[in-house]
Amino acid sequence: MQTRNDQFSTLQLALEEQFQQHTEELTGLTVLSGEPERGGYDRETIVARIAATRQRLTDTTHALRRIAEGSYGHCERCQTNIPVERLEIRPHARYCVPCQLLVTQ
Repeated sequence: MQTRNDQFSTLQLALEEQFQQHTEELTGLTVLSGEPERGGYDRETIVARIAATRQRLTDTTHALRRIAEGSYGHCERCQTNIPVERLEIRPHARYCVPCQLLVTQ
């Protein structure tokens, strides 16, 4: 059975991979923004995709920072442990489910 630290190591690898993917996607979209007809998208779609990718990149970067700082896996609101199952689904989660519901209201 894996320890929580082992599970975090696996999640860190997944986050690092996501960071790389988001960076590559953002680079490609930025190139397309100069030539939207080349990608088959209109300018508004490219702008929306760039914004969404930047947000995913920011979320991933913050999760990696929390890992480095040792605060990863702890709810930023109530400080309880975020269940690993939630982190496996949403590795950049900052809140446990009850606090996430309060924050998004």
